[in-house]
Amino acid sequence: MTKVAVLGARGKLGSAVCDAVDSADDLELVARIGRGDALSAITDAGAEVAVDVTTLEAVMGNTEFCLSHGVHTVIGTSGFGPDRVEQLETWLAKTPGVGAMVVPNFSVGAVLMMRFAELAAAHFPSVEIVETHHERKADAPSGTARRTAELVAAARREAGVDPAPDATTSALDGARGASVEGIPVHSLRMSGSVAHQEVILGGVGELLTIRHDSLSHASFAHGVLAAVRGIGSRPGLTIGLEEVLGLV
Repeated sequence: MTKVAVLGARGKLGSAVCDAVDSADDLELVARIGRGDALSAITDAGAEVAVDVTTLEAVMGNTEFCLSHGVHTVIGTSGFGPDRVEQLETWLAKTPGVGAMVVPNFSVGAVLMMRFAELAAAHFPSVEIVETHHERKADAPSGTARRTAELVAAARREAGVDPAPDATTSALDGARGASVEGIPVHSLRMSGSVAHQEVILGGVGELLTIRHDSLSHASFAHGVLAAVRGIGSRPGLTIGLEEVLGLV
């Protein structure tokens, strides 16, 4: 029975993570950590794995505490960029045998959407990403969109695909979206949304749209459980769920 702590347990995603862990026969939820709670409750409860779905302001301090105390850490906090990943690698170098997994999206459908986009990227001259989230989301583009763009850009580089054709010479700031490794990413923030993304690829006489919609935080449960169950056998840094889902 693996003992699990959830940080950010009082938020919508945190509550869904707690429900997922609580429902698993092979996991035990031993600590629900919210704003203002002492991190020592994680180690006092004997947690072996921590799942962090807090905020960008809190996640680094939380992660340093967990890793330095030998607690494997699954990070689902959005906006976790390359500079933070670099700091993670520094901490992990000091804690052999401990694992950290950065998960841009816990939804299995979203992971497959990213994989399909990666496979298609080399076969179309044009590709852009549109992501939509609820109005309370603090970061833009989303971590999922960033990760998708990185995967797509890497696949295109490996295949020797030329930059996408674009004759724009005059535009308002932001009209063509944010550029993530040369891939335009457009972010919408809409009341009533949860998490939605489409990758649009264009070629001669055809368009391919790969779309995923999370309609409820319950869609993240399977991915959360896969991450928690898999991280103990993956010391060091893991990015994404692809490995634990057997997609690589």
